[in-house]
Amino acid sequence: MTTELGKPIPDFQVESTNGPITLSSLKGKTVVLYFYPKDNTPGCTTEGENFRDLYPEFQQHNCEVFGISRDSVKSHCQFKSKKEFPFELLADSEEHLCQLFDVIKQKNMYGKQVRGIERSTFVINNKSELIAQWRKVKIANHAQEVLDFIKKNTT
Repeated sequence: MTTELGKPIPDFQVESTNGPITLSSLKGKTVVLYFYPKDNTPGCTTEGENFRDLYPEFQQHNCEVFGISRDSVKSHCQFKSKKEFPFELLADSEEHLCQLFDVIKQKNMYGKQVRGIERSTFVINNKSELIAQWRKVKIANHAQEVLDFIKKNTT
């Protein structure tokens, strides 16, 4: 099962840098889920820093931001601490959310085919419905683009 725009997202539970998180516990808030390939890599660090720097504005719009990769909670905790991310990172090592949002793709890396996360972002409204998605994300200005969408499309 994968997600569709305008449709409800099924409840999920995933480990985070601050214990388990469920979608149902976030009802009433707008939720941004940004999927990234790997902790402590240049692109993923820049993307996280961009969301970090805009996080107070996301909060002003009753919005929670979560970064998601297949890395372990331990790796996430080190990455979050090192980069001072004010939001939680979700450890999807079993790929449940990756499958739900269909972000695992075959990619070319140094001439080899590898299976990995395609950088993607999803916005879930306060009724747990998917209202926006970005796939094959380019990092430059992406966090601002997501924030601008939330300012225009949520209460």
